[in-house]
Amino acid sequence: MSTAATWQNWGRVESSTPSRVLTPETPEDIQQIVAIASDSGQRVKPIGASHSFTAIGATDGIRLHLDRLGGLLSADPGRGRVTVGAGTRLYELGHILSPLGLALANMGDIDRQTISGALSTGTHGTGLGFGGLATQVVGVTLVDGTGTLRHISDTENAHLLPAVALGLGALGVLVDVTLQCVPAFVLRARERPEPLAGVLESFVERSAAHDHFEFYWFPHTRTALTKTNTRLPGDAERQPLTALSRWRDDEFMANGVYRVLCGLGAVWPATTPPVSRAIQRFTANRTFSDHSHRVFVTDRTVRFREMEYALPLEEVPSALGEVMALIETRGWRISFPLEVRSAAADEVWLSTAHGRRSGYIAVHRYWREDYREYFAGVEEIMLAHGGRPHWGKIHTLETERLAERYPRFGEFRQLRDELDPERVFANDYIERVLGR
Repeated sequence: MSTAATWQNWGRVESSTPSRVLTPETPEDIQQIVAIASDSGQRVKPIGASHSFTAIGATDGIRLHLDRLGGLLSADPGRGRVTVGAGTRLYELGHILSPLGLALANMGDIDRQTISGALSTGTHGTGLGFGGLATQVVGVTLVDGTGTLRHISDTENAHLLPAVALGLGALGVLVDVTLQCVPAFVLRARERPEPLAGVLESFVERSAAHDHFEFYWFPHTRTALTKTNTRLPGDAERQPLTALSRWRDDEFMANGVYRVLCGLGAVWPATTPPVSRAIQRFTANRTFSDHSHRVFVTDRTVRFREMEYALPLEEVPSALGEVMALIETRGWRISFPLEVRSAAADEVWLSTAHGRRSGYIAVHRYWREDYREYFAGVEEIMLAHGGRPHWGKIHTLETERLAERYPRFGEFRQLRDELDPERVFANDYIERVLGR
């Protein structure tokens, strides 16, 4: 046990002070903690890397750090499956999978999270042929709210897998996760600035035509910064970025210089439009290829707040057009770009892509600036286009409105009644989105 201290999430939006902080070393440790908490009316909340922008990880009860429940537990390279501890960081998976000749089918662009935290909040990448991280889960072990250790997989209690693969931390504490991987592959990245109007017009077609397509748009400019990733065989020739190029483009410019410019914009908002136009002119125009996990991920150290909504794919161009008009009409000075991606439809109950091909629009604000008015205006547009909020990013929806947007929402709540009848894993955020 360690001394309780005030916790803050990475975006510095939420904080809480737990009564105790525990670091279990075995599944049995977690069972004992949860059983005692259930009997005594306490609450338990595991925490990963704190990269969620919501209060999903906040608690005034017992906080669990799963750092000692990490790493490779077992592997079946022939079937392409690995089981890892729930505290394993995404950036560790590349080192675990590469020697086995395996890779994750898709990844997001941040790899600081734990596998359990990334799954529980619905982390996804981009690519219309690929689902979010939860679609790669074929088994989990978790401790439910009664302290019972449950094994759920595609062959054991399979009907529960689409729920527990993305469970918001409301169904139990994940102990380990079994992932269905793919043979290791190389990604060729092509990054280009292009006229925004043409990219918007062709977004749906390009999302379908390429393995992984996304773009960024800096408000106050007319340019989209596109990134197109093409999958190549694992033994394809690699042409990685040089150490100098990576430092210059990704560390010095994208993090160091950009941090200074964001700080300048926070003090003098009038500087934001010309700075944004300068940034897009100096953005790297480059092509490179490397192991997939090195290309999917971008190192981001400039702190921000984020809201992201998933829309029916075809709604993205019109919704983004409305956001652009709103920014201009309100005269907002927005220094952070909008990010636009896509994902395949899936059957995970609380996935933002459940039952439909989805496009994603993410908006960001530098952490020293007030995000509330901007996010509220964008959220209104997203909801009008059938949007579903990312579970780990800022949104205002409550149980009733969420139930309208997820066909299996009622079934998920019923399963919560079964697995956590005493609400051991509840907190204010969980009660807001799922009810008491």
